[in-house]
Amino acid sequence: MSAVITGTGRRDDLLPSGSELRSGFPYWMDSLRSMLRYDWGGMRPWVGMMVVIQTMMGAGMVLMYGFFYPQITTTTALYIATGAPTLALIPLGFVMVPNAVMMDKLHGTFDYVWSMPVPRSAHAVSTFSLFTVLAVPGMVLALLVAIWRYGIHLSLSPVLIPAVLLCALMSVTVGYALALAVKNPLVTNVIVNALIFVVLLFSPIVYPASQLPGWLYDVHRVLPFESMATVMRAGLTTGLATDVGLSFLVLGVWAAAGCAVTAWVVGRRA
Repeated sequence: MSAVITGTGRRDDLLPSGSELRSGFPYWMDSLRSMLRYDWGGMRPWVGMMVVIQTMMGAGMVLMYGFFYPQITTTTALYIATGAPTLALIPLGFVMVPNAVMMDKLHGTFDYVWSMPVPRSAHAVSTFSLFTVLAVPGMVLALLVAIWRYGIHLSLSPVLIPAVLLCALMSVTVGYALALAVKNPLVTNVIVNALIFVVLLFSPIVYPASQLPGWLYDVHRVLPFESMATVMRAGLTTGLATDVGLSFLVLGVWAAAGCAVTAWVVGRRA
């Protein structure tokens, strides 16, 4: 690789110009490893705060929803508790990722990173990978708090692993695509704040979607939020989640759309 990117943000040209072609899969993998080190160096001071915010959001919301019911049945407790991972994941993918890109744009860091001699796809994959991994601790902690609060017993299944990975990847890719597609960082900030308000109040994450009005139920059949809760619930319980295959399909389409928008924006700015 003709350039090495360190965690401090410094670029060092190691080889003379033209001595190595900047193309091919080995070069792309070297670029990805460099971007992972660079991005991790910038994110490391904030990792603890990210996990705390995720946990507080997920655990805090499931505790709050418990106050809405005069009596919590076993089914109600399962819905609330198994919604905790989704509630913890949404702020990371749909708020923290766009805000991180927004702050980079405001500080000029974003254009600097894209000027580095690495494929921009490697930068995108690095962001997707790190935020997907960082999503897991907050989700687990929020779920443990919910289990402790409601005293429920879960039935883990192999569906849980692809459910967690797909939900995390989908939220990160869509949040990243949103931040790239909207040029004005201030507009991005307005969108993500409005989105989190609507999602937390009107999405069937901790209650069945059948309780919604018909038109809103149909809207959530297309939006990814109910599907996130459904696949998570399918991996944590038995018999509580329905239409799991359709939910996986919806999440896959949204993840693919996020990747496609990212590729389109990167291609336009190349």
